[in-house]
Amino acid sequence: MITHKKLPNGFEYIEVKNRAAEVKIAMQGAHLFHYARTDEEPLLWLSEVSDFKLGKAIRGGVPICWPWFGFHEERSLPQHGFARISMWEFVCGKEIDEKTSSVTFRLTCNDETLKMWSYRFELKLHVVISDNLTLELKTTNIDDREFEITQALHTYFKVSHISHVSIKGLDKKPYLDALTYKNELQKGDIIFNEEVDRVYQEVDGEIVLRDKNREIHIKNQGSFSVVVWNPWIEKTKRMSAMREDAYIYFLCIESANAFDDVRVLESGDSHTLVATVL
Repeated sequence: MITHKKLPNGFEYIEVKNRAAEVKIAMQGAHLFHYARTDEEPLLWLSEVSDFKLGKAIRGGVPICWPWFGFHEERSLPQHGFARISMWEFVCGKEIDEKTSSVTFRLTCNDETLKMWSYRFELKLHVVISDNLTLELKTTNIDDREFEITQALHTYFKVSHISHVSIKGLDKKPYLDALTYKNELQKGDIIFNEEVDRVYQEVDGEIVLRDKNREIHIKNQGSFSVVVWNPWIEKTKRMSAMREDAYIYFLCIESANAFDDVRVLESGDSHTLVATVL
């Protein structure tokens, strides 16, 4: 079942339920903020104090960072781009079978986007919901000149406790440590006992998030970079829409085109970033 819903303040979202899973996706940002398989705990973390207000990004779920990742050199522009705070169009929904549904959202250039980024584009998010979750973010250049993008599906995974988790699949991969701006090489699995903010490159295989009671597998296409992030204690205290202990219960594994993985699109070209959570 695919249903259009509103919160009491008028904030709109789409709810999708089938026999395998359910999701909730906000019209603002095409922001998927809930995914849970039937009779299981949610896979995504969502801050209990996150704002669901127009113009404010939701804290948790899967924010779409586009057309730039991180801070823009013009610091008055929104961090991680404008896609996550723009109103998207719901294009269509389909119930493929009793355990599989899909929905598609679209964002196109308008007067507001052209003030921040002077290119004509079409951006589509196609989501397939079953006992797996697939997100396909397709950028099409409809301008008469080339442009470049960096982007990320900034996925917040819910964990039992940050001390219980590890990440496999990035051993021997180079990364930029965004805290020190040094290039490093991963040695073994990733564990968390301090703030982590890293952009891994040359990523070409499956990533596995191991928690105390479950494993989450992430497969990417159209991407050679992955961001791994947990703000730890002090940064969490400074962040908006987060409780002070929030860092304990999530980490981000972001399917990305970032830094060395920047994508250049000629006029008429498209690029699709795909993340599948199994």
